Amino acid sequence: MSVIKKVNDYVENIIESSVVELFSDRFARYSKYIIQERALPDARDGLKPVQRRILYAMQQLGMFHNKPYKKSARIAGEVMGKYHPHGDSSIYEAMVRLSQDFKMRALLIDMHGNNGSIDGDSAAAMRYTEARLSKAAEALLADIEKRTVPFVPNFDDEELEPTVLPAKFPNLLVNGATGISAGYATKIPPHNFTEVVDATIAYLDNDQITFKEITKYIKGPDFPTGGIVQGKEGILQALETGAGKVMIRAKADIEEISKSQDCIVITEIPYEVNKADLVKAIDVLRIDKKIDDILEVRDESDQQGLRIAIDLKKGADAQLMLNLLYKSTDLQVSYNYNMVAILNHRPVLVGVLPILKAYVDHQKDVITNRSNYELEKAQKRQHIVDGLIKMVSILDGVIKAIRDSQNKQNAKESIMELFGFTDMQAEAIVTLQLYRLSNTDILALEQESDSLGDKIKELDHILSSEHALRRVIKRELIDISKVLGDPRRTQIEEEIETIKIDEKDLISDEKVMIGITKDGYVKRASSRSYQATLSAGLKQDDVLIFEKEVNTLDTLLLFTNLGNYIFLPVYKIDEQKWKDLGVYINNITPIAHDERLIDVLLVNSFKDNDYVLLATKQGMMKQSKLSDFEVTRYYKPMKCMKLSGYDELVSIDYGQKDDIISISKNGYVLRYKTDDLPLYGLQAGGVKGMNIGSQDELVSSLYVRDRDDFIMLTSRGHVIKDIVEELPVYSRNRRGILVIEHLKSNPHECVDAARLSKAQQKENVEVLIVTKNYALKTTVSELKYSGNKFGKKMYDDAELGNGYMIKIEDALEDVDLPKKEKKVINKPKDTIKVVDLLKEEEIMTKDHKKIHLNRFDLFDDNDE
Repeated sequence: MSVIKKVNDYVENIIESSVVELFSDRFARYSKYIIQERALPDARDGLKPVQRRILYAMQQLGMFHNKPYKKSARIAGEVMGKYHPHGDSSIYEAMVRLSQDFKMRALLIDMHGNNGSIDGDSAAAMRYTEARLSKAAEALLADIEKRTVPFVPNFDDEELEPTVLPAKFPNLLVNGATGISAGYATKIPPHNFTEVVDATIAYLDNDQITFKEITKYIKGPDFPTGGIVQGKEGILQALETGAGKVMIRAKADIEEISKSQDCIVITEIPYEVNKADLVKAIDVLRIDKKIDDILEVRDESDQQGLRIAIDLKKGADAQLMLNLLYKSTDLQVSYNYNMVAILNHRPVLVGVLPILKAYVDHQKDVITNRSNYELEKAQKRQHIVDGLIKMVSILDGVIKAIRDSQNKQNAKESIMELFGFTDMQAEAIVTLQLYRLSNTDILALEQESDSLGDKIKELDHILSSEHALRRVIKRELIDISKVLGDPRRTQIEEEIETIKIDEKDLISDEKVMIGITKDGYVKRASSRSYQATLSAGLKQDDVLIFEKEVNTLDTLLLFTNLGNYIFLPVYKIDEQKWKDLGVYINNITPIAHDERLIDVLLVNSFKDNDYVLLATKQGMMKQSKLSDFEVTRYYKPMKCMKLSGYDELVSIDYGQKDDIISISKNGYVLRYKTDDLPLYGLQAGGVKGMNIGSQDELVSSLYVRDRDDFIMLTSRGHVIKDIVEELPVYSRNRRGILVIEHLKSNPHECVDAARLSKAQQKENVEVLIVTKNYALKTTVSELKYSGNKFGKKMYDDAELGNGYMIKIEDALEDVDLPKKEKKVINKPKDTIKVVDLLKEEEIMTKDHKKIHLNRFDLFDDNDE
């Protein structure tokens, strides 16, 4: 408090104010300043204050388009010292932009030297470059000396500067504007000079013109860099309201290098896109292999114009590559109109009609002010000329009166008193040079008087007639359009083309090796890496359950025990070496901690009108369309079957056939017609396909033909071969018949099964037998056995672990081979009819007891 008291003793006037009020007041004033005096253009001349001050200062220095260049540093210094109280760098940057032919549609400054480039290179320092006004800038400044626009004192009250330029053309629409201020921003594209002038003339002819009629003249933006603008609707909306969106697309041609190789050539790029960054972005796509078909990117731009050459690989689809580049790079960008300008000292979002009205109203003021100035000047001159003509008729008396005078003032008073001249006429007479007194000069004076009379009449007519005033504006617009107008550079297209690219179209068609392990590791390797590697890289105790050469355009469906599947396009798998472990599935798609892979399905096309068979451990089954498995977003596992309780998905099969067989762990097999199993969607849980006992579980369900065999893998490493045709056909939801005899100790439990067709046997295809920690590769011929009801022992389960999976490779031509005719053997009447007997799962004995039938009840023990 003592410090405050001491301060109060020395301060006479203390103004108390809250911080909120102070900040609010100061920021409001600051915002008003940067809105009106810095960042936003005036609707009348289309210039920001710094641009206006630069042009006016150059005009005052006499730096016209036909005069020598002067140093940019001198101009910046002149502007900074007299008109613009800011740093020279901001002034020079504004100068540079006004001189860049890739930013301005009508250049306002003609700069000599390095003024930057479309590659984003900055201009040379102002001490190196030189500049002068362009013809367009002179048109903006024309008649400024004729009191056409208001002037105000500069920042130190030592100079006067214009608040707006006369502007002989609508610069705001021709050159556009960009800027950001407090709470406001502006983004107005440049337009074609001739079109804007034609629209202005149409407005002059009819100030009640409709927006629809104006759009007949202004087609849309016309960028200095050319390009293609798409979206007529967005253009119309922007021209009407001031806000709208269009797409700007580079102009490209496809040139043929050879019969099978093309080159994309870019000759025009979107407005305000950095060419060097664009070329780099395209090359990065090539380096990162996001677009494999790009061979090389070259910037071939020179004095002849812009040119970016993109060489494609042989056989590449050039149009597809171009569309991809449009979608992935700045070869196509959006442009959002935000036509904010200062109108009546306020920032306003305006369409084209209010801008034209503001410009025409401004031109009326300019022409009116100029006409008043010229009228006053003409009237003064005519008054003087009339006095000179009068003087010639009394020349001798005038000369005598002047000679008799003591000085100039006395001479003026004498001739005014003697001959009735006005002060202005007398001043002209006494300052007249003697050679003007010749006889021929009187003729010139009389001609000048007549000319001045005509001019005064014309100016009076302009000032008194609105129609005449509009005619003058129109004539001057036509004249300036002939000098500065040029053809349109930007092409306008009606609709915005929606680019839809199937990612598969970008993938080169090639063969690769895919390996998927039991523990969920996925790897993709080139055929060369596969052939050069003796053994695949695997984690300890892990084995491959899928190892196949596939196409990069194929898709893998990885099914899990929790009723999910993972949609995995081959091209999405990162390429590695075959000796690498691969990528864990959880790093590709997150799965639950207790989720594991059970099978893999390779799909070439989802357009195949085929079905997938799904079965759970508790015997729930269904068929689903293969096409239902195709998805576009695959960032997580997809549901393929609804499970209940502790049930798990254990089996999938593909390729619908007439029959289905289901095999349980305890060796029961049920065969029924495929038509009995309903078709469900992926979210459904299915129906009971096989009746599973309390101590049993389903291990596999297969599509089969009646002439097929099927192979069962047991937990003890045996393979048991059986015949589909010998299985009775039941309805679904039955237990089936027993095909693997039960043993009290160390029983053979079925762990998996596979269909074996005649074609597979004929081609002797490869067989993969997987244990808990080992994979055994063999062929179909090695599965043959005789005389053992428990099949053939394929490996020592004590060393390699329990059985896990059996897979038989598909035949090249998997067709049902014709049946061979069997010899008919006459059997005794008391021979048991096996097939008829097996039609019943349970039979009644003589003592009226029900027993469950199995195949082994039909044979004696010595026939095992």
